[in-house]
Amino acid sequence: MRVAFQGEPGAFSEAAAIQLLGPAITTVPRATFDSAFRAVGEGQADALLAPVENSLAGSVVRVYDLLLESNLGIVAETILPIEHHLIGCPGSSLSGIRSVASHPMALAQCEQFFVAHPDLRRIPAEDTAGSVREVLAKGDTHAAAIAGRRAAEIYGGVILASEIQDGVENFTRFVLLVPGQRDGIGHAGAPDSATSSSLGVTDIVVELRVRQMELQSPPAVLKMCLALRLAHQPGALLAALEPFSRLGINLLKIESRPIHGRPWEYQFFLDVETEDTDRLKAALDQVKGATSDLRVLGLYAAARSFSAKT
Repeated sequence: MRVAFQGEPGAFSEAAAIQLLGPAITTVPRATFDSAFRAVGEGQADALLAPVENSLAGSVVRVYDLLLESNLGIVAETILPIEHHLIGCPGSSLSGIRSVASHPMALAQCEQFFVAHPDLRRIPAEDTAGSVREVLAKGDTHAAAIAGRRAAEIYGGVILASEIQDGVENFTRFVLLVPGQRDGIGHAGAPDSATSSSLGVTDIVVELRVRQMELQSPPAVLKMCLALRLAHQPGALLAALEPFSRLGINLLKIESRPIHGRPWEYQFFLDVETEDTDRLKAALDQVKGATSDLRVLGLYAAARSFSAKT
């Protein structure tokens, strides 16, 4: 199974893919989200693992935009605790570090560490794991990077300070995307056999089923991701949301994104969850009448929630 992700080996996205699917997969690093999405269509990967939401920073909007443009559907999700570590070259020490590189979001999530060490110079980088690779390649014992533990293991770095993130409740939710049917309601995580593009996709789905059976007792809580557009009239959003409330479907998230090429018009993304697919189907039938466009981006088993103590 070949699973693409944005970043370099050792990135949090790669760790999430292994957490979800196991260490036997082949990960396919790509420099940008755009190229990661293209990897599946180009035949370089069977699936894509992408971050969609961080508990501190919010949604990864570029992923939502690309998902809407693609023919990929969500078949699973996983939640990864984000722990930032200060990583340096062998022989370096915290007292000798003068500069720290990492992705801007990682730097921002370690503000208290920099307050406690005001002499450290922050250097923005494209990727957390990539910043570790560059520091180790230069061999500068006065430079360090912030990334996950896996990056230190892959590039041979030394952890100089552990878990330096500001908050312990720092999690990122990732979704697994595969080509195939994503509209309608069927078995969670099952792409349509007529549109599955490779044996690798089938292998991924089988692996997911086994893991979900091991981790969850029935009935499984199902999540659905929806994209919808509304008519420009009073009460349109209320009319689209009301069926979920009336039928007992839990609305987890709603946000809007601008529609490219149509100024001041917006696409709404919804996450809902339920244990009753019949109610969910009934709600969707009613929501269709209140929207100008409704797309199901995925139906899948909800990931186990984490807390700071787990």
